[in-house]
Amino acid sequence: MPSRPEDDDPRLGDISEGRILQAILARTAPASHTLIGPGDDAAVIAAPSGTVVATTDTLVHGPDFRLAWSSGYDLGWKAAAVNLADVAAMGARPTALLVALAVPRDLRLSFVERLADGFSDACAALAPGCGVVGGDLTVSDTLTVAVTALGDLEGRAAVTRSGARPGDAVAVAGELGHAARGLTVLFGRFRDGETPVAVDTALLADGERAALSAQLRPAPPIGLGPVAAVAGATAMMDISDGLALDARRMAEASGVTIALDGDALGDNRERALAGGEDHALLATFSDGVLPPGFRVIGTVLPRGAEALLCDGVPVDVAGWDPYRDWDSASG
Repeated sequence: MPSRPEDDDPRLGDISEGRILQAILARTAPASHTLIGPGDDAAVIAAPSGTVVATTDTLVHGPDFRLAWSSGYDLGWKAAAVNLADVAAMGARPTALLVALAVPRDLRLSFVERLADGFSDACAALAPGCGVVGGDLTVSDTLTVAVTALGDLEGRAAVTRSGARPGDAVAVAGELGHAARGLTVLFGRFRDGETPVAVDTALLADGERAALSAQLRPAPPIGLGPVAAVAGATAMMDISDGLALDARRMAEASGVTIALDGDALGDNRERALAGGEDHALLATFSDGVLPPGFRVIGTVLPRGAEALLCDGVPVDVAGWDPYRDWDSASG
């Protein structure tokens, strides 16, 4: 996006809240389930099934993203995607997003406009009909984006992480380890000492660019959440903290052992197990017939001494927490 003259791209601290909100709302498409949208004290969203799935997630500058690496557009896209994935993991169709922003006074209006563009485009691409219906705006020294996502179960029961049963197939939709590789690229290639520096994609190979996109602009298979629910998924969850940690959570919630097939995890098994932020969908199916988009990566066993196995061996892999320990990201 070309730079704008400073007088046409003011700092947020120099303009009114109304102008900022007007700029944001002008760039966001309405959600199809909206009965009353932005402008009142609260939005009103239709829930045809009579039930609403709700989730929330917060991205904070520093532990969750770095402005040297993420544009406003990237940040808006990712904040939408990670919340849409949680709704989809319950078997619901996303219907609306509420966005609360805490922004530094010296941030430019163009950044917030591009943030809104990222939200709008992510919803259009990943969950058509979903959109931003309201939120809040305040001032903070630390840029923070908090999103609440709503979804409709369309008359189905929610698919939880506690329904896996012995004999079920364990399957995944989406990629494993790509976002972790992208973060490895960022920490390994785009820092000056401990300071992040701007990304130059011209320095990257095609595979590195794809991995970087998976980290900065994840594209989870949102539409496959409801598909899995209709197909009879017995358990499902979003893989946000790495397959090993999240599969163990599912196993413990269900009172079973999940046995993974290492050959099904791709050419970098360790990254697939430990890497997070892909937001793939992990699901179990009882009849062995998977809906399109899912692939088998293991099976569910009666609960044994260990909740999680890979090729019959207990998995000793922690969850993904790269911003606390960058060495793990550069490995």
